[in-house]
Amino acid sequence: MTDADFEYLRALLKSRSGLSLAPEKRYLVESRLGPVCRKHQIPGLPQLVQVLRGGRNSSVETEVVEAMTTNETFFFRDKTPFDIFRDQLLPKLAAARATQKRLRIWCAAASTGQEPYSLAMIVDEMKPRLGGVQVDILATDLADEVLAKAKAGVYSQFEVQRGLPIQMLLKHFKQDGEQWRISPAIKNMVQFRPLNLIRDFSSLGQFDIVFCRNVLIYFDQPTKADVLRRLSNALAADGALFLGAAETVIGLTGAFQPHPEHRGLYVPTRAQPAPAPRLAASA
Repeated sequence: MTDADFEYLRALLKSRSGLSLAPEKRYLVESRLGPVCRKHQIPGLPQLVQVLRGGRNSSVETEVVEAMTTNETFFFRDKTPFDIFRDQLLPKLAAARATQKRLRIWCAAASTGQEPYSLAMIVDEMKPRLGGVQVDILATDLADEVLAKAKAGVYSQFEVQRGLPIQMLLKHFKQDGEQWRISPAIKNMVQFRPLNLIRDFSSLGQFDIVFCRNVLIYFDQPTKADVLRRLSNALAADGALFLGAAETVIGLTGAFQPHPEHRGLYVPTRAQPAPAPRLAASA
């Protein structure tokens, strides 16, 4: 693969997914795109780039982008955000939405579904404490392949052993040979939809809680700032944003501020009302 081919791939990935690929990541391109070449009987990466440059096979381009995105995830990943969600945010916001009777959650990088299904299991557990508030969970991702797996709700033994408490496995999953199927009740609590974070998502409406974890780390600084700005517009004034442990808003935007007690949790910054003008002293 020539330098020109690599630069073409870097530009393609940046424009299609926001992925900022460092020059030293050439080895990653070679390892992840090899299977795409073999699937389509393309001799090698130079020939793959020729196909992409030709622009006549959009399915190959989509597969290239999806192959380069990282889809590492597991149930209740990092645990602490889910504890905060269950013990503090969900009861607090459900009480605040007692009149509207609706609370909206968005998983903005849902991958194969473990994160939104983890939230759904918590919501199911917390129903008696929510005062009849309906909780809607929207889960989005760029990659069609991982969304298809998420919608199916079928996981291997290895996948359910990663982070999923045994009591939840037995309650919400049914074993089917060597796989485990999530219950229809939990599956139906999550709506999956394809979405690219670097594109406009204002049509999704407003959310009370947004999980956007471990995706901004793959973007360059201007893209991170732009996504965060638009996330702030999509979040209720009293809402909350979860980022990954290696992610931050500091130096990127003034629209969010870190929660003083919980790392990885951010709250919207709202402008304080201007002080009332002082009346001039009467003569």
